[in-house]
Amino acid sequence: MTPELTVLALAGLLQGVQFTLMSVAANLDVGPAKTTSPRDLDRMGRPLADQLSRGPARLYRAFNNHFEGLILFTVAVVVVTLSGQSTPFTAACAWVYLGVRVVYVPAYYFGWSPWRSLIWMVGFAATMLMILAALL
Repeated sequence: MTPELTVLALAGLLQGVQFTLMSVAANLDVGPAKTTSPRDLDRMGRPLADQLSRGPARLYRAFNNHFEGLILFTVAVVVVTLSGQSTPFTAACAWVYLGVRVVYVPAYYFGWSPWRSLIWMVGFAATMLMILAALL
């Protein structure tokens, strides 16, 4: 297995950890009766995500943000791996992506501004550099 595929597997596990953190926080916040329901809008017309208090809502958004980043990172890993372009540079980029995604969760939860955005940009740049390296 290439280092990039290893990191992709770990990023998938990270997504599972984020799901668990977000789910536990949401259940403690609004209760399992709400989180296990069909999640219809509340009486004010708000979806479940908008009914969460600040902390659980931030965990929810960080979780969804990782899905978005994970799509591009998966593309990068597939391109690098299938083209046989795995190098120490692409492996380093993959590890940087994972590292910043781990740091991104507390950065989002605690509202580290502007650091949260900078952390996100490092992960995005690492992903784009992986794709560019495979094309060159």
